[in-house]
Amino acid sequence: MESGSLVSCTEDISSLFPEPAAEAKKKDLSSQFSSVRKVRGDGNCFYRAFCFAHMESVLHNARALQRFKDKIIQSGKVLSSAGFDESSFKHHLNTAVNVVEQCQADEQEDTLLRLFNEQTTSDSVVQYLRLLTSAHLQNHADFFCNFVEAPNLHTYCHQEVEAMAMECDHVDILALSESLDVCIHIVSVEGDEQQLAHHIIPEGAEPSLHLLYQTSHYNILYPRPQP
Repeated sequence: MESGSLVSCTEDISSLFPEPAAEAKKKDLSSQFSSVRKVRGDGNCFYRAFCFAHMESVLHNARALQRFKDKIIQSGKVLSSAGFDESSFKHHLNTAVNVVEQCQADEQEDTLLRLFNEQTTSDSVVQYLRLLTSAHLQNHADFFCNFVEAPNLHTYCHQEVEAMAMECDHVDILALSESLDVCIHIVSVEGDEQQLAHHIIPEGAEPSLHLLYQTSHYNILYPRPQP
């Protein structure tokens, strides 16, 4: 990964295994995915990887990109209904919309990569996704409170979700997926099992992005074309 970059250029999948890895998982991963895009491990990797990978997947699909932009614009209401003051999120919401609009204007991977490697822009998008995740959790507290170990959901959201550089939990991933209607495929190489673990969130949907979970970190995966 280029030093200083938040999101790298794509690299061959073999770059993930500099040292001998569990052979079965390595072969399995290499057979299903051809390349990887590495995301900086700064505690924000899930949110950054999620947004970059989804936008990249819809970059050349004008209707899908517009639909994502509309979702982000409408999501301001989600934050307001959860009690967030507009002044606390308006700037970050505008940044996220602006990133989509710049990608709509020229549909270039280079533009997307440049925007996500501009620290202030990239972090502002991440901050917005964190606030949106928190708002969705709180708006559906009756369901999500069962999965949170903090004293209460509000405390959990404030300390673990809204704060930058805090690693995300499964419950946060589900909330963000639901709030933006984006399906995620997570491939995990953790654990002692010989096989990779596959998680589709939400279950039964068609994922627009593929993430690799490895030692508490997320990178972006690119499937091999199906024959």
